[in-house]
Amino acid sequence: MQGNDGAAGRVTERGARAEEQQMPKFVTIGYGDEAGYQRTPESVREAAHQHDAKLVASGAQMGIAGKPVQVRNPDDRGVETTSGPYLRAALPIAGFGILEAESLEAAIELASKSPCAVAHGVIEVWPLVEG
Repeated sequence: MQGNDGAAGRVTERGARAEEQQMPKFVTIGYGDEAGYQRTPESVREAAHQHDAKLVASGAQMGIAGKPVQVRNPDDRGVETTSGPYLRAALPIAGFGILEAESLEAAIELASKSPCAVAHGVIEVWPLVEG
């Protein structure tokens, strides 16, 4: 029997499934505003957008933040919703991403070239601990 590499693992010659080592994932939250974006040189902004396009092409998930809704269900007695963000920050949330990287340091390096980081904003990088 030939090996069969797949997302869930690979089949060995004896047919047993061997778990593949998955690369760590990181959640990114980008904060930034139009003023910071506009005062960044266009060439720097364009390079940052090209960087993000390469990340997406390689499998990263990224998107611009839409309108949030807060969801609560105290003691599982009924869903309550409130329009607007719960989180408050000096800059508005601009977008989110999920990156795969070998380490936190590698994820930081990837995030450091994205628009929010170079355009006077900030990007938080959160290790995603899957349970």
